[in-house]
Amino acid sequence: MIDLQKKDAFAFLETLEKESVDLIFTDPPYWTLNKWRNVGTTTRLGGNSDKDKQTGWFETIDSTELWELMLEMFRVLKKDRHAFIMCDGQTLKWVLGYAEESGFSYYKPLVWDKVSLGMGYHFRSRHEFIVMLDKGKNRKIKDLSLPDVITVPMLKNGYPTQKPLALINIFIQQFTEEGETVVDPFFGSGTVPLSCQDNKRIFKGSDISDDAHKCANERLGVLSLF
Repeated sequence: MIDLQKKDAFAFLETLEKESVDLIFTDPPYWTLNKWRNVGTTTRLGGNSDKDKQTGWFETIDSTELWELMLEMFRVLKKDRHAFIMCDGQTLKWVLGYAEESGFSYYKPLVWDKVSLGMGYHFRSRHEFIVMLDKGKNRKIKDLSLPDVITVPMLKNGYPTQKPLALINIFIQQFTEEGETVVDPFFGSGTVPLSCQDNKRIFKGSDISDDAHKCANERLGVLSLF
C-alpha cells in the first residue's frame, strides 16, 4: 500500500498513531537552503518570499520546526526501530543536538559519498549526512559488512534534491521486512515510496507540493490528480 497525502508534514504526522511506524527516512527542506539560495549556490529551488521562506517547490522549516519534527518522529516510531534524517554540514549540529533531547537512545552520522562534486566555493561538497536515530535497542542490520560511508552516485537533472533509488533501497532493505510501514513526511520526488513499492513495504507520506505529487505518481505508475 502506497499512501501519498497532500498535507503539511506536521499535520500528517499528527494523524499517525503512537509507535505505529517501523522506519522513517526523510530529507527535510532546512532553513539553510535560503542561505545557499541567497549566495547563488542553490539555483534550482525557487525564489524567496518576504518572510525569507522559499517559494515554489520548497518551503523551508526552521530550527524550532526541526525540533518539533524530531519529537513527532520519536512519538510515531515503534520501539527498537530506526529513523534516518538527511542533512548537510550546516544542519548536522542541530540534528545531533536534538537527537538525545527528543528521546532517541543512540545516533550516528553516516556519510553519503555522491561521487560527483556539488556546488560551492571552497572544498566543493560531494557528500551529505544521513543521521541514524535509534529508539530503544539497535535493530540488527542484515549486512554487517556495510560501511558508514555509502558510495552511490548522485542524480543529475532530476527533481530538485532527488535521491538515487539505490541509496534508499539500502535502508529499506536492511532495516525493514516485507509488509512493514515506512514513513517520509517530505517525500518530494517519491524515491522512498518507490523503494517501498519495489520492496513490498507499506508507505505513508506527505508533501504539500503539487509538483512533488505529480512526479511521485508518475514514477509509481499512478495517474496523478495534481
